[in-house]
Amino acid sequence: MKLEILYQDDCLVAINKPAGLLVHRSMIDRHETQFAIQILRDQIGQRVYPVHRLDKPTSGVLLFALDSDTARLMGELFTQRETEKQYLAVVRGYSAEAGVIDYPLKEQRDKMTDAKADQEKPAQPAITAYQRLQQVELPYPVGRYVSARYSLLRLSPQTGRKHQLRRHLKHIFHPIVGDTSHGDGKHNTLFREQFDCHRLLLHAQCLRFIHPRSQQQVVLEAGLDESFSAILRRFCWSL
Repeated sequence: MKLEILYQDDCLVAINKPAGLLVHRSMIDRHETQFAIQILRDQIGQRVYPVHRLDKPTSGVLLFALDSDTARLMGELFTQRETEKQYLAVVRGYSAEAGVIDYPLKEQRDKMTDAKADQEKPAQPAITAYQRLQQVELPYPVGRYVSARYSLLRLSPQTGRKHQLRRHLKHIFHPIVGDTSHGDGKHNTLFREQFDCHRLLLHAQCLRFIHPRSQQQVVLEAGLDESFSAILRRFCWSL
């Protein structure tokens, strides 16, 4: 596998992570043999340091530092919310035109990797702004409904909780299509059977920040893969 490099300088490198690729080795997915951090290291011939995360099924902008000091500085930017992230998502139903989801989330813990973590930690603030870009009604019956409705959203998380976007969209009853953990199985099945779409329809489209070394603004944008693009074409949606 060769990764699409979106940006590279002496301190940072960014890729367009494919859906289904882990960022790094995980006890949860022991069977996986390919990881973004390893592939990128071999591709550019030097060590890389991930400075934020994307879930395995999520595609899009993924940023790495090329040294530990830059990784620390970038980590501070993310922690202090001095980065701007935008995602695209296809969700069930007609959402409102725009809104802000302000819903604290308890930290989700994995049984294997977080076994010794504090289980009593209170819910942490979590905020996601969203804007509806497109909507469509399809002549496919789902459950008790004679048709199926979907919206294309631009999501702007203001915080970075684990699975925040997927959990927030579920909270407002517009789960992301293809989400096998927080989504709607009937709609996931429809997309697999009718559109041959087997991925989570969540894509990290854009990341903006001030470069910690040059102090210049950096804007990273990642294009959609063929599976996501095919859905937009099928629904006659444009960005």
